[in-house]
Amino acid sequence: MNAAALSPAVLLVGHPNVGKSVLFHRLTGAYVNVSNYPGTTVEVSRAAARFDPAAQLLDTPGVLALPARSDDERVTLRALLEEDCRVLVQVGDAKHLRRSLALTALLAELGLPMVLALNMHDEAEARGVVLDVAALEAALGIPVVTTVATNGEGMAELGRAIAAARAPRPLLHYDAATETALATLTARIEATAQHPRLTARGLAVLYLGHDPEATHWLAAQPGKLHDTLATLRSAAEQQHGGSYAESLARERGEAAGLLASRCLQRSARATPLLAQRIGQWVVHPLWSLPILLAVLYAIYQFVGVFGASVLVGLLEKDLFEGVLNPAVTQWVEGSAPWPWLAALLVGEYGLWTMGMTYALALILPIVSTFFIAFGVLEDSGYLPRLSVIANRAFALIGLNGRAVLPMVLGLGCVTMATLTTRILHSPRERLITTFLLALAIPCSAQLGVVLGLLGGVGFSAVLAWSGAIVGVLLLSGWLAARLIPGRRIPLVTELPPMRLPIAGNVLKKTGGRLKWYLIEVIPLFLIGAFLMFLLEQAGILPAIVNAGEPLVSGWLGLPKEASAAFVMGFLRRDFGATGLFAMADALSPVQAVVGMVTITLFVPCIASLLMIVREQGLRIAAAMLAIVVPFAFLVGGLLRLMLSALGYGA
Repeated sequence: MNAAALSPAVLLVGHPNVGKSVLFHRLTGAYVNVSNYPGTTVEVSRAAARFDPAAQLLDTPGVLALPARSDDERVTLRALLEEDCRVLVQVGDAKHLRRSLALTALLAELGLPMVLALNMHDEAEARGVVLDVAALEAALGIPVVTTVATNGEGMAELGRAIAAARAPRPLLHYDAATETALATLTARIEATAQHPRLTARGLAVLYLGHDPEATHWLAAQPGKLHDTLATLRSAAEQQHGGSYAESLARERGEAAGLLASRCLQRSARATPLLAQRIGQWVVHPLWSLPILLAVLYAIYQFVGVFGASVLVGLLEKDLFEGVLNPAVTQWVEGSAPWPWLAALLVGEYGLWTMGMTYALALILPIVSTFFIAFGVLEDSGYLPRLSVIANRAFALIGLNGRAVLPMVLGLGCVTMATLTTRILHSPRERLITTFLLALAIPCSAQLGVVLGLLGGVGFSAVLAWSGAIVGVLLLSGWLAARLIPGRRIPLVTELPPMRLPIAGNVLKKTGGRLKWYLIEVIPLFLIGAFLMFLLEQAGILPAIVNAGEPLVSGWLGLPKEASAAFVMGFLRRDFGATGLFAMADALSPVQAVVGMVTITLFVPCIASLLMIVREQGLRIAAAMLAIVVPFAFLVGGLLRLMLSALGYGA
């Protein structure tokens, strides 16, 4: 274990999207991926605290409720059990005091020194909500601070409050039967397996509510403690008439509601803010679809037209083809001692003429504009509303709208989105979502190239591609939902307020993603160009092109040279898409749509495949690959026949 892990820790805990990650940045100076939607923090982030360099500050995943039910909630509970927690900082939403206090009621049972930071205090005041902080402090027995993390308000007070943290007073007592069951479990835990920091009663509450992490910790203790506790819990539940989880949560909710009513000095009914009205419009049954189409059209104009036409034209045609490539080619051909070296550097599949030109002149301007657009959407609060809009459609594929979050993240990077499927509540949901990510969700670089090529054809081409991908997504999900056993879990998610995006957040996230692109993707483009060079020099690439002609030219109706793009697609989807982009002048509208649909559905990139192996296992990853490749070509060929029959592009 490293030294950081041995340092005393200050844990940030709270519901999703209450500003924990922004507070983490304010209190440490370390930057994490701060996004205005749930599911951003999947693992625990750790950094030295500014207010105490000897302490480590931990940003845990958001919890909808405890005991834990989802993987992100389990990560948070595991941190509470395993970290040397000196202080627990609950970050709450000042606009929703009752909901925040329901979590406080459970955390208070754990006996850790606590601070309650009620964030987004400015938004609460704008809604006419006035908090009696002194009354809250008196009732809880801990420091309570109001903060506005986005502008740094209350950070100094929060640092001082952490230094003065105290163990809270219990917020409630349960009914007599529940208290008896808890007392029995508490006594047994105190006698044989006292936790070094958490109270035995807190562990008993979690265990009685069937928290998996607390159960696992108790089961790992020596002796037969867990067998004894299981017997005691079973007897208590039999007397109670079922599980205690629901009644414990109800008791905490009622106590939180009572305290909240005492500590809200005034809750005036103010005129809804423009941001509130916009937030209502974007999920309205009538207006949500036109707004969604308008958002997609704006992205198309910014990424597909401005990024892929204007910026790519300036870089690829004017700078690279007009200035850099001729100069580099002349210098290399005049300096290289061997012809093969010149071909490796500036030939058809040269490291510079293909690898660097594709990466910098074609892809970089497209992904830059896409990252900016994506950052604006996530920072505004629009993305979580997509989960509400998509919930009904996702019901057809056995999922709820929460699954739209990994899929939207997949538009940034499918590899990381596969990791974030852990926020889903069941293995069945994670398996279906991972399959759909592997099949039909393009990453940012590929999506940018798709918009770039099809934007040159026309908006109808973008709609045709979108319709085909959405149709495949729904059909594949519908089949998967019926073949994979299990039940759909209803949607429960946090809807943050709509906000004007903060330019600093958008630029920081865009800069971080571009740094990832430059460090990770450019070397892969160079490796891809080198492999294509080797295949071409060995005569293998022409053989592949000829062998693939019946499938690529006959079934898909593409030029036979497009076979090389699918070979490149085995390395990265966006590399293959860029191969088609480079052939744009030789493609008809039907060929452009068919080619981009097929390459979108083609194999996931190597990094994504390895992540699927990590999350789902080698057997499932191999099965997904065996399904995805033939299915992509099947859909592409059928789409060509349909578009040709409809006379598209004629």
